[in-house]
Amino acid sequence: MELKETFVSRQEIFHGRIVDLRVDTVRLPNGHLTTREVIDHPGGVAVVAIDENDNVLTVKQYRYAFQTVLEELPAGKLERGEDPAAAARRELSEETAAIAAGKAVKPSVFPYQIAYNVIPQIGSEAFMGYTSEEMKLQNEGRKILHSPELKVSCTCVRVPVFRSHSVSLLIRTKEKISAARARELIAAAAGCRLTDDIANRVYPMPLDTSNQDLVYVGRIRDDLTDERGLNLWCCGDQLRKGAATNAVQIAEIVAGL
Repeated sequence: MELKETFVSRQEIFHGRIVDLRVDTVRLPNGHLTTREVIDHPGGVAVVAIDENDNVLTVKQYRYAFQTVLEELPAGKLERGEDPAAAARRELSEETAAIAAGKAVKPSVFPYQIAYNVIPQIGSEAFMGYTSEEMKLQNEGRKILHSPELKVSCTCVRVPVFRSHSVSLLIRTKEKISAARARELIAAAAGCRLTDDIANRVYPMPLDTSNQDLVYVGRIRDDLTDERGLNLWCCGDQLRKGAATNAVQIAEIVAGL
């Protein structure tokens, strides 16, 4: 016998600002009818904040239903049908508006205020003080570049922009590559756009790279501490070039298009 209950009818009991209450009539596997009382909640986004000693950080909030103060993970309610990533962007907008109006802000998606702030932790601690997101840059980079010995040291920071990741890179090459030669190579590289003219204030910015498929590269210059080093600045839309566009391009290669 399949252990499944089949929906028959629904009675809406209450529609509130946060939750809805309904009573569904269902048919049991044996054919009998019964009712199920269901509370609908749009869901939420929780942030697990972990310090350098692997302690999970919580907040205390008074909860009327329990008539007491509870210790909880920082969390916020999603709007109905809202994507969790959209909730994070909404929190930034709401905090920015609240601060502009001189109001206090109460973070719910992030552990700290994100508007007019940067948060130097993305992910939990993974290795020697580096977070999981920081180690991902090394581990994923090794796979993509087929370079198992690749070493990456970085700090990942949440910044108050809606779209596009930005990366400040210091790269060291086996042989010296001049800044001029790097510009030539990047300008000719598929998927990249050279945006490098500091005299005229031309460089990659998230405002320009969002909602498109190219990675903008600029601020190219020789490193002052290593003769084989280059510094550059990149911006790209993490939802498109960081995910969707890559999937399409890989599928095109596989299909021979």
